[in-house]
Amino acid sequence: MKQKHIILIFLIIFIRISPVDTVLAKPEANSDRTLSPYFWVKSDDPAVDQLPLKSTSAKVNISGVIANVIVTQVYKNTGNRPLEAVYVFPASTRAAVYGMKMTIGERTITAKIRKREEARQDYQQAKQMGKSASLLEQHRPNVFQMNVANILPQDIIRVELKYTELLISTDTIYEFVYPTVVGPRYSETPVGQQAPPSERWVENPYLHQGEAPPYEFDITVKLAAGGLPIQKVTCPSHSVDMHYISPDSASVSLHHDERRGGNRDFILKYRLAGGKIKTGLLLSDGENEQFFLLMVQPPKRVIESQIPPREYIFIVDVSGSMHGFPLDVSKKLLKDLIGNLRPIDRFNVLLFAGGSSMLSEKSLSATPNNVVHAINVIERQRGGGGTRLLPALNRALSLPEAEGYSRTIVIASDGYVSVEEEVFDLMRNHLGKANMFVFGIGSSVNRHLIEGMARIGMGEPFIVLRPEEAAVKAKQFRKLIQSPVLTGIELDFGKFDVFDVEPTSIPDVMAHRPVIVFGKWRGPLRGELKIRGISGDHDFIQKINVADAKPKDSHAALRYLWARYRIGILSDYNRLSARDDRIEEVTRLGLLYNLLTAYTSFVAVDSRVRLKDGQATTVTQPLPLPQGVSDYAVGGQATTMNRISGVMAAAPSAVHREIKGKDTGLGAGKIERYAAQDSAAEAEARKPLLKVANITVGKGVSKRSVKKLLEKQLPEIDACYKSLAINRPISKHSVVFEMMIDSSGNIANLKMVNKGMNDSHLADCIMRHLKKLQFPIEEGKKRVRIIVKFVVK
Repeated sequence: MKQKHIILIFLIIFIRISPVDTVLAKPEANSDRTLSPYFWVKSDDPAVDQLPLKSTSAKVNISGVIANVIVTQVYKNTGNRPLEAVYVFPASTRAAVYGMKMTIGERTITAKIRKREEARQDYQQAKQMGKSASLLEQHRPNVFQMNVANILPQDIIRVELKYTELLISTDTIYEFVYPTVVGPRYSETPVGQQAPPSERWVENPYLHQGEAPPYEFDITVKLAAGGLPIQKVTCPSHSVDMHYISPDSASVSLHHDERRGGNRDFILKYRLAGGKIKTGLLLSDGENEQFFLLMVQPPKRVIESQIPPREYIFIVDVSGSMHGFPLDVSKKLLKDLIGNLRPIDRFNVLLFAGGSSMLSEKSLSATPNNVVHAINVIERQRGGGGTRLLPALNRALSLPEAEGYSRTIVIASDGYVSVEEEVFDLMRNHLGKANMFVFGIGSSVNRHLIEGMARIGMGEPFIVLRPEEAAVKAKQFRKLIQSPVLTGIELDFGKFDVFDVEPTSIPDVMAHRPVIVFGKWRGPLRGELKIRGISGDHDFIQKINVADAKPKDSHAALRYLWARYRIGILSDYNRLSARDDRIEEVTRLGLLYNLLTAYTSFVAVDSRVRLKDGQATTVTQPLPLPQGVSDYAVGGQATTMNRISGVMAAAPSAVHREIKGKDTGLGAGKIERYAAQDSAAEAEARKPLLKVANITVGKGVSKRSVKKLLEKQLPEIDACYKSLAINRPISKHSVVFEMMIDSSGNIANLKMVNKGMNDSHLADCIMRHLKKLQFPIEEGKKRVRIIVKFVVK
């Protein structure tokens, strides 16, 4: 009995220290829970509505380098009440979703692309009128949500969506990936507080680890390599049945044992005979526009003696946020990279924080003495000051170019800066002058910036989360950049009249992967297209006779691929700072090319009223945890409590209510006291640290409206301080920011004008949130100054 009491005491203590961000599967309406995912309670109780998603399947047709995919989701209401089904699912980040239709019995309704708000209004109106409807929305470039309204008892509803994507080989291996499940995302945002609809998807319920998906999964692939023999096809993720139809075509189907295999991505890899890469000019002749896709196979890797001299400029973040582990990793990384350069190579090191310092005004030869000198300079760094990446990058790009050298810029930073847009623009405009690679270093880097810079630079992001990863990542990076197969790339379209070409410039090709260019064309197909560059120690030129290429119906997807690429670039900017003109352009492209985007959605509505009385019950489809992911990814440590007490991922307050009715041996009074202490601690944690103390505004802006806007944003700014307070106490002080507002109400210039805060990470965090604001400004005013003083209580 004594042992039982000890165990129960441990459980009560465990509950008190468990995270407060997990929730009941069906919480009380007033429970203080967050958007964090929660577990699903499965029940045999006939009063509980049964899960509506019965199967998801995909038919994939790969023609050359273009994959066309049709996904079919089947919903069936096996319960006794009308239902609305909500299902979150993933797709490839490169997917261009261009069509959807809904089938109910013999009736098929083709979805229309609408602005996101309009599509949701149409859906909600149809739902309230008792009509069956479906809505497809994008929450992330690779996370979608399907809503299906008014599924009557015994109804079977099929929703079919279509997407296309471009397959790009790396080291002559092509890879098609079909994502099957969205992994859990953690959110601290309380439900109903500052949670926009586009972020509510993260509260989707999950099954426990090891539980098979409750729905069937199936996929079939037809592969046609377009005349080039297929050498090898493999599927490392699932058991499949494979049949070679001809030398250049094959079919792949899922083995029957994998019908519950929807808890991991389906991956198909194939290689063409002789290590070939599909190359050439693909054309599409549409009614209003004509599109092209150019793919050119670069030469194979050259031997080291043929590699031209290389120049490496290492830009190293030594700001305060890099102090400790991140800067230590940077030192190890640079010592490895610099220490492996050839004597004929050149290098330079630029250290930046609030300002920047250069190792040398001209790049140095990689002699042993220079390498030792550079390493000693790097070793002396300790970290401190702000993070001004933009001036450092500008300074590196302005260095005199060494003729005959291939220039590569390597940036090592945690990404805690507030100039992401300017950095993107600078990189995009200089791709033809230098290759750019980014190392994100730290346990929680700014992935928006690091991954966005990699996409803009047409390279791979390298992220080092732990010290022990540094050597491995450095080796991978060195292997990638040490032998560029094609440098100094130039395109000459000749008499082939092209426009709206993406990308705007092409960096060096560092691996055996094709050079890819999208665009539009007009006029006759004539002339010769040339791609020039340097491979090893000799010139490279490849010519394509434009007249030999013929538009094909199978290339109709080019319009979607071009638009998806353009949308992807704009979306990288918008995720950092949403601007009206970019939002309008993404919306315009989505509507014009019938594409799902963050601002456009598909909606299909049946004209018949099917539910005449009552309201449908909403059932959220629980997702299986990805294979290998434990319960700890959902709801934190509370999952252990689930198995012992039977409480499903409950918040502490709910767990206290559950235990009060049990014989714990501790007494109800003690338990209630623990709960009261928890509630007091939670209330204390919610108190703001920050307040707006004083505001000065110029003519053209209302002081009252500015204060209202700032106070609305205050919780997010306050979170910057609270995240800092976790590691060290915050002293009482004030901080003043000066903002210059342009005619549209956006912040054109923002700076901190006092020395009340010496933490660059904190300053950047606050400025990121301030830059989101749009101030109401009088018409005709061009620029207005606003000064605001914040005080830490």
